[in-house]
Amino acid sequence: MQHRGKGRRQFLPLGAAVTAAVCAVTGAVLIVVSQLGDSPGSEDQELPDPPPTGIACAKEGKVPGSGSTAQNNAMDRWITEYERACPPVRIAYNPLGSGAGVAQFMRQATAFGGTDSALKPEEVKQSRRVCPGGQAIDLPMVGGPVAIGYNLVGVEDLVLDARTLAKIFDSEITSWSDPAIRKLNPKVKLPDLRIQAVHRSDSSGTTQNLNAYLAETAPGQWPYPAEKAWQAKGGHSAAGSDGVASAVRSGEGTIGYFELSYAAGLKIPTVRIDTGASEPVEPTPTTASAGIATADVVGRAGDLTLEFDYATKAEGAYPIVLVTYEIVCDTGNKPETLAALKSFLTYTASEEGQRILPRIHYAPLPENVAARVRQVIENLS
Repeated sequence: MQHRGKGRRQFLPLGAAVTAAVCAVTGAVLIVVSQLGDSPGSEDQELPDPPPTGIACAKEGKVPGSGSTAQNNAMDRWITEYERACPPVRIAYNPLGSGAGVAQFMRQATAFGGTDSALKPEEVKQSRRVCPGGQAIDLPMVGGPVAIGYNLVGVEDLVLDARTLAKIFDSEITSWSDPAIRKLNPKVKLPDLRIQAVHRSDSSGTTQNLNAYLAETAPGQWPYPAEKAWQAKGGHSAAGSDGVASAVRSGEGTIGYFELSYAAGLKIPTVRIDTGASEPVEPTPTTASAGIATADVVGRAGDLTLEFDYATKAEGAYPIVLVTYEIVCDTGNKPETLAALKSFLTYTASEEGQRILPRIHYAPLPENVAARVRQVIENLS
């Protein structure tokens, strides 16, 4: 997998997404903000918010993390806001993908890992070697829809269902004029154009959540397990959510999957999903929150793994959702990073940290889940 420099976070004064130079001018403070190129969601960051209030800042610390690309735009904003309020602390997040995030955490290269799927039992067992006296736990932190983006000139509204999506991504439906697609879109003029399906090349929790959705809702059509690696036939591949989104944006006839913030940032139209409800559901922070609200907490003790109802037919509930978990040790975190880690994660799970998410196209956690996350963070050691 190629690791691109763009979007990677180093230990900079105010994070890689927004860099601030603070200059004393006649007793005032001048903040000059510069943005990175065409980073998805950057249009929502033109005017900085006031610094967060009420944060119990750590006195110092450098906290490295890596993993999920799904949460990268949220993590950029969180780090920027946290470091404005707590300048002695530096947080670094490298969006390498969920699989790499878990692997780096298990090698003790990071203080936390981001993954779009909960740890497997064997990974929890392995984590006991890096969490002296404890083990790794999953803390849900940010939610959102897995948007299905497409590139068809003149087509602004497209409806698909689980079986049709499964056939498209498994190379069984290869033309946009296929009868199954036309049946779902009777009023849309669909081109006689070859479908170019794009999937992730790297180990990805986003892939795993799409696999889980298709396996549950189209079981006779999607024979693949809910794993992080893509296993369906054919198609094209790209690294990271940004790579898939860029491939869709640049090629007519393409279709791919990525988080809503990437679709919004690159102005890629997204599919409405026919779930069996009265109206097909589009991916938005609100519809994703409704989908996440159908989940149950199935983790034990401090682990807060969620189990989704991908087959939900609830009105206004988008079914292809994911939650990114932050992986930390319940006991055995490194003393040199513990205070800053707890301070930062407490902010991201706070009402203030969650409140900014819809503005950057993410879904906040249900408050009953967020409250449990904060309680677990308080007891990390």
